[in-house]
Amino acid sequence: MIVLDQLTKSFPGKPLAVDRLSFRVSPGEVYGLLGPNGAGKTTTLRMILGLLTPTSGDAVVNGCRVSEEPLRMKRQLGLVSASAGLYQWLSVRELLEYFGHGYGLPREEIERGIEKLTRIMGLGEFLDQRCSTLSTGQQQRTNLARALIHDPPVVLLDEPTRGLDVIGSQVVFEYVDQLRQLGKAIVVCTHQLDEAERLCDRFGLLHHGRLRYEGTLVSLQHETGKRSLVEMFLAILSEDQIQEQVAS
Repeated sequence: MIVLDQLTKSFPGKPLAVDRLSFRVSPGEVYGLLGPNGAGKTTTLRMILGLLTPTSGDAVVNGCRVSEEPLRMKRQLGLVSASAGLYQWLSVRELLEYFGHGYGLPREEIERGIEKLTRIMGLGEFLDQRCSTLSTGQQQRTNLARALIHDPPVVLLDEPTRGLDVIGSQVVFEYVDQLRQLGKAIVVCTHQLDEAERLCDRFGLLHHGRLRYEGTLVSLQHETGKRSLVEMFLAILSEDQIQEQVAS
């Protein structure tokens, strides 16, 4: 489980980037942290990962607090990012071994992890190929497997389908289903709202750093009177424009 408790980040001379953000994600649950560019999604992920120090509040995984143990926190997390690359001169096996050693895993545990991921992610046909020779789909599977080599309880997906075609996106959808079955707590950050409806069990609608709505799609439909996540965000943007006009 991951719990965010009043997580806040401010930068000098600017509005709050993240404003007292609180939510929790249970094992086997997919939580969509959704919002347009600039909503605070990336800043939130960077605080969870220990790359940015929260101004206040905390993120907790299995009793580990990022404010107190940022290095240990990283071992509790797997990150899948569309911007992550592969080391081209390493084979897939060598890449997974490299990251396993980086997390301090013993060799026997790394070998068991590679065997398990090869089975789950279908890496067998290219496990000993250099990453530079892989197809786009094979590279994607390798990137997804890399996030699981240390068997983290929480997986963060940052714009996981950005730049992918329909087939590539389907690989991500299947991956998320596998994470559910493995009992991982999953946080998906994206502005692809139609894809989020397919991926996620619950949603947090983030705008200007604040969580405006939270719940299942059905509960959000009842609360907002809108049918889709796109319509909900358009309503939020319209409300903000009206408030700005009144204030001016």
